[in-house]
Amino acid sequence: MSKTLRALLVEDSPQDAELIQSWLGIRGFVVSSRRVWDDATMTAALAAGIWDVIISDYLLPSFSGPKALGIYRKEGLDIPFVCVSGKIGEEEAAGMIRSGAHDFVSKEHLDRLALVIEMELNLTDRRRQQKQVAKSTRHLAAIVEGTDDGIIGKDLSGTILSWNKSAEAIYGYTAEEMIGKNISVIVPPEKAWEIPSILDQLQRGNHIQRMETVRLRKDGKLVDVSLTISPIQDDLGRVIGASTITRNMSERHREEAERMKLIEDLERAMSHVERLKALLPICARCKKIRDDKGVWQQLEAYFRNHSEVEFSHSLCPECSQQSHSELEAM
Repeated sequence: MSKTLRALLVEDSPQDAELIQSWLGIRGFVVSSRRVWDDATMTAALAAGIWDVIISDYLLPSFSGPKALGIYRKEGLDIPFVCVSGKIGEEEAAGMIRSGAHDFVSKEHLDRLALVIEMELNLTDRRRQQKQVAKSTRHLAAIVEGTDDGIIGKDLSGTILSWNKSAEAIYGYTAEEMIGKNISVIVPPEKAWEIPSILDQLQRGNHIQRMETVRLRKDGKLVDVSLTISPIQDDLGRVIGASTITRNMSERHREEAERMKLIEDLERAMSHVERLKALLPICARCKKIRDDKGVWQQLEAYFRNHSEVEFSHSLCPECSQQSHSELEAM
């Protein structure tokens, strides 16, 4: 399948420029190019067009590869810069790489050029996708800045590209510790199967709503979370990453456990009330109560053993009056 390639050739020789295009054509590229040979023509070409790649000779009569690389870096471009030359050694080639060139190809081995360019174009596309994913998730995090939810951006390989403050609070890792790491860092081994399943759903463009699961904190403790995961698409509609909104469910589960305990306590108390609603045998003279084992107990003792009732002794008005009259009669 043919691939269109807009190439800026920093080359003083028309014959060498044509040779480069021929080799790229053999490897399936349809090349649209412009040849430049000095500072002025390169600057004008960069201003006039959008390029997929810059292919630069190392030595030109009034220009050089290092000078072309300097202009490239000054422009802040994110496209492959490949040095092609037959007149420099390994030291000069390594110097170009250290200065920011992506690769070096000898003119004696132009059959490698198409492979190098294709690889660098793929890497460039991935860098752009990662920047877009990071930008999208940072924008989402800014919108919900006051939320307690962790917001994480990652590419389709699972590499973390953004990590907000709430994610730090939930998982214990700082953004500096996590950006560039794989999301598997916070996935317990027994939950590893979830990752390919989630990525498969995302690549289909599906959203994952409120998935309750368990994740791993920096301190080794497990945390209950609810995940809402959405695909992030580029301008062409391709899924290039995902944003994950993480809600800490541990507190909610603790509250639910407390609520269930309260319900159990109430049910236990109601069972005592039900027992007290039963018909009780009581002595008509001394008012003792017979329990289910046939033992006669004082009323206070019975209720103390069969409920949470406690007694404080006193006299009702009638008994108080009677007691007072008895004392006066003595």
